[in-house]
Amino acid sequence: MSFDLAKTPTLEAVATQDEQALAADLRKRVEESVAAAEAQPEVVEAGEAHGAAEEQLSRLKKAERALSNLARELRDQTAAGLQAAIEALVASACAGERIDFKKLAVLAALESQSGLITRAIEKIVEHLIPLAQIAALRSESHAALTRARALERIAQERAEKVLGQVLQAVTEEMVLPIDLSKGVAGALLARAAGLKKMAIQVAANADEIERAYHDRRRK
Repeated sequence: MSFDLAKTPTLEAVATQDEQALAADLRKRVEESVAAAEAQPEVVEAGEAHGAAEEQLSRLKKAERALSNLARELRDQTAAGLQAAIEALVASACAGERIDFKKLAVLAALESQSGLITRAIEKIVEHLIPLAQIAALRSESHAALTRARALERIAQERAEKVLGQVLQAVTEEMVLPIDLSKGVAGALLARAAGLKKMAIQVAANADEIERAYHDRRRK
């Protein structure tokens, strides 16, 4: 190490002068810390809860599509059956024959089934899906916040570790400012801040859907 203290009173210490190597090492350490955060029990639990909420929402959307397809089929069958029943009634009346109501009973059954399916679709679309969307968004927001807190804890631990190591080397002859924002701790805090911002936005979306849902129910 060679320097002129009179000309360079402020020094910068880095592990290596190779900036690419520094950046690669930083990325590696950050990803290792992120993986450690993702493996923490509360993060895993929050992620699983979010996955379950998303799966429930997906099942409801799938059920709505299936029932809608069935409703279309029943409407087509009912329309065809209605036309056939009308023609049969007219033919029987013209021939002076006894009216056969068995075909009308089949038609009534189709109409009853169609009505039940329509009500089921209404319940899914107007109630179950909005509530599931709200639950999925709430769980997504919670999962993001949980990840952010885990990253902040790891960043704090790393910062305290680095500070402890530096303090052991500091003497009364120097004042040593430490910029942790450019290291692993800073990178983790930046990710945590991004997750918090996302969590706030997702929660706001959930609030908006919930307000709209309750407004519709009050009408």
